[in-house]
Amino acid sequence: SDTIFGRIAAGEIPADIVYQDDDLVAFWDLSPQAPTHILIIPRKPIATLNQLEDGDAELAGRLLLAAARVAKQVGIADAGYRVVVNCNAAGGQTVFHLHLHLLGGRPMGWPPG
Repeated sequence: SDTIFGRIAAGEIPADIVYQDDDLVAFWDLSPQAPTHILIIPRKPIATLNQLEDGDAELAGRLLLAAARVAKQVGIADAGYRVVVNCNAAGGQTVFHLHLHLLGGRPMGWPPG
């Protein structure tokens, strides 16, 4: 993919990786919005949540399972955390490669926007 996240997934750009497998990569966000802010991306280049297709259902589920796994790994699972997916510019998406934000390490306010 030609995005920074696609290049991270391909190993072309270094990142502080906390989890990876054949389909996913999770790494610390360089502009954290919480004490714990990890991005979880598919290696497959999917621009936005809107571009997920029926054939991506397993991959989408694996993204959520990875969020729970990483939350436990970094010690925020028991206290609680938030998982956010921004979609398109008005939704706050700035990198057009599907990604989950795993946020924790502090209380999360509501409403989030």
